[in-house]
Amino acid sequence: MGDRLSIGMIGLDTSHAEAFTELLNNPDHPWHVPGGRVTVAYPGGSPDFELSASRVGQYTAKLRDEFGVRIMDSIEGVAEQSDAILLESVDGRVHLEQFSRIAPYGKPVFIDKPFALSSADAAEIIRLAEAHRVPLMSCSALRYAEGLTAELADPSGAPVEGMDCFGPTDRQPTQPGLFWYGIHAAEMLFAGMGAGCEQVTAHFQEGHDMVIGIWRDGRIGTLRGSRTGNRRFGAVVHRNGGSRFVDVYAHPKPYYASLLERVMEMFRTGRPAIDLKETHEIIRFLEAANESGRTGETVRLWQDQSLTERRTDRT
Repeated sequence: MGDRLSIGMIGLDTSHAEAFTELLNNPDHPWHVPGGRVTVAYPGGSPDFELSASRVGQYTAKLRDEFGVRIMDSIEGVAEQSDAILLESVDGRVHLEQFSRIAPYGKPVFIDKPFALSSADAAEIIRLAEAHRVPLMSCSALRYAEGLTAELADPSGAPVEGMDCFGPTDRQPTQPGLFWYGIHAAEMLFAGMGAGCEQVTAHFQEGHDMVIGIWRDGRIGTLRGSRTGNRRFGAVVHRNGGSRFVDVYAHPKPYYASLLERVMEMFRTGRPAIDLKETHEIIRFLEAANESGRTGETVRLWQDQSLTERRTDRT
């Protein structure tokens, strides 16, 4: 790979496709991310998902006509013609199938949120990445909102004792429960708390959701979702020295740019900023929360291993 990477994009059915391409391809953008350029793309699109099918045409035209991106007729064509790949398909159902077609090329891949819509699919994507030695990363851009990053880098060094995250949790029929928008607040939660959630209890109401996670060390993290009123994301981080509110909108730098900087670093070095075990756990967290919200029961994240075995695995 040269100094400037040729980046391929798969899935032109989300505003993220335009946002990332502009940040990379437009050197005059105030938050331009250097080091690569989107050169080829495959439109994709899911006919049974209105938010995908209705947008794929406009974003395909924009990337082709305004940014000079060459539109390919196959996913494999993108993989062949690029140094690294942004898998942007808005429909999480297709991520496993699409990744399985590009993994054999061994190119670094970023999979936009949600990584997958089941822990089984997430596990298989990770297995394929390991088998083909593919550097792989996935997350919501909210994880790297500058306000959150600054708070979690607290120079006092005081550990995070708990965290409460909130945001909209709109529903889409093809993206089960919290997977569509709950992924954003979940990523913020895990950015602060880290992996190690043991169980969740969720309460789903018509306009609101509450998910309570218990970590294996006894810490508690919560996710509060809303489909009425407040449409903003935020968090409260609890430490021994006090609790502080996180304003993810306080910094002018868009979190898409902050995320893309981490992605480009992974593309260059082959070292993802997030452990795939944590990404897998986030998907399982949402899956378990959906189950708890349906049944009213507390759900353990990992029921196929004893607590002792899991702790051994993580050491």
